[in-house]
Amino acid sequence: QEVESQSPEQAGRQRGMKVKVISILEDNYMYLVIQEETREAIAVDPAVPHRLLEIVRREGVSLQAVLTTHHHWDHARGNENLAKEIPGLKVYGGDDRIGALTDKVSHAQELKFGTINVRCLFTPCHTSGHMCYFMWEDDCTDAPAVFTGDTLFVGGCGRFFEGTAEQMHKNLTEVLGCLPKDTKIFCGHEYTIKNLKFALKVEPHNEKVREMLCWARARDDDDKPTVPSTLEEEFEYNPFLRLS
Repeated sequence: QEVESQSPEQAGRQRGMKVKVISILEDNYMYLVIQEETREAIAVDPAVPHRLLEIVRREGVSLQAVLTTHHHWDHARGNENLAKEIPGLKVYGGDDRIGALTDKVSHAQELKFGTINVRCLFTPCHTSGHMCYFMWEDDCTDAPAVFTGDTLFVGGCGRFFEGTAEQMHKNLTEVLGCLPKDTKIFCGHEYTIKNLKFALKVEPHNEKVREMLCWARARDDDDKPTVPSTLEEEFEYNPFLRLS
């Protein structure tokens, strides 16, 4: 399953940045970010490469780069195949364990792909080399986007495999929490219902959590994704962003 995330303005003028949300494996998301004018694209965590290449061909775009949030197989296992299929493909990430890595990035480093800008945000905890990617366009009033891998989810946060609660708290409140409030959140998994069930236990009187859980269940019934949310929305119902 795949859906497009695009503002009505973008859809009308057919320019700017379009994000294709692609459901893969059991509950993962990979993403294809398309620059509409140049027909160039960037993939985020393309763990099912043949599926990505089908979409790339169908869309008639040129894949320029892969952004990998972390080295786990369900996010990075497609890199080697893509590198073989597309000579010269750049693979960015913050961890030497990432397959086919060509460019290791660091915190606050900025990349540019046509009119699309990417700021790398180091968020160690789920893995010690986890990187999120904040994306915006030159001369564009549309909301920016952040690809959060397994650090921030809709209504929740990632497991602490290689880090501490203090690190995750810093990731959520200082690194991601300070981004513009209209930033769209594109995370690595569809965990929204179980995250919001937990949020309801934490805050049983939070009406926003109840409302969001009802909405997420309806999306699930229709087999539709709950991404993207926005950072502003996350502050209303995500218990890990609501810690005082």
